[in-house]
Amino acid sequence: MSSPLLVVGTVALDSVETPYGKASDVLGGSATYFAAGASFFAPVRLVGVVGDDFPMEKLSFLRRRGVDLAGIEVVPGGKTFRWAGRYHLDLNHRDTLGTWLNVLETFQPKLPDEWRDTPYVFLANIDPVLQRQVLDQVKTPKLTVADTMNFWIGSVRPELVKTLARVDALIVNDEEARQLAGVPNLVRAAGIIRQMGPRTVIVKKGEHGALLFHEGKVFSAPAYPLEDVFDPTGAGDTFAGGFYGYLAKQGKADEATLRNAVLYGSALASFCVERFGPDRLVDLTLKEIEERVQAFRDLVRVS
Repeated sequence: MSSPLLVVGTVALDSVETPYGKASDVLGGSATYFAAGASFFAPVRLVGVVGDDFPMEKLSFLRRRGVDLAGIEVVPGGKTFRWAGRYHLDLNHRDTLGTWLNVLETFQPKLPDEWRDTPYVFLANIDPVLQRQVLDQVKTPKLTVADTMNFWIGSVRPELVKTLARVDALIVNDEEARQLAGVPNLVRAAGIIRQMGPRTVIVKKGEHGALLFHEGKVFSAPAYPLEDVFDPTGAGDTFAGGFYGYLAKQGKADEATLRNAVLYGSALASFCVERFGPDRLVDLTLKEIEERVQAFRDLVRVS
């Protein structure tokens, strides 16, 4: 059986507008998408916070898939974190129409005692100070992976650097990698970031795939060519879930396993964008995932 995986991040309600339509109050949040992707491969323990306005039935598909939701704090009288955005025609750019932190503003992650020995820990996109609070609560994790975003890089960089010194791997997109490293070249940026602490750096490039930097080697994975992309929201977090869930299932993080993990993460992300919110991940099967991973391998096969 796969080792359990802990994720600490956001559980949210999103309102999204794309060229394909609109969706209001759909399930969102970094921890939600991560858990949806990782749960295909490993038991997931989710830590987050919501208000009592949050419809818990939206998480029922995660519970059915074995995600332990005991770490979700429900704040009486509180309102759930909400985000609203509108994507441009190319879906690579978006306008944030509103961000309402609500209960997230005073969130202090608390791990159940029995979760403190979880071997695999993922720090989703939250304040780096809170990320370190999580690290302070776990005992001797086998592997720690973090995510971050341009807001934290620009506003609390010293705190983020302290967090990076304590993690084994970092997942960021190309814009964030350049901002964090202060250089335009992604190869050079990854080298600078690795000097901050993470031995492994994964750079997501959206429709242009992903790059893996590990022990002086670089691996490039393509993006899956889709005719229709309905909603890119959560694709990066789903990538992280697929990537880390696969590592937890294999119980190792050597070069070959990391490369395969990137393919599994990319496959999960390609499914995520096919519908609004995490809807496509609800009825997705492992068989479909394996078939798409094979399709990824076929994309780069030369003989």
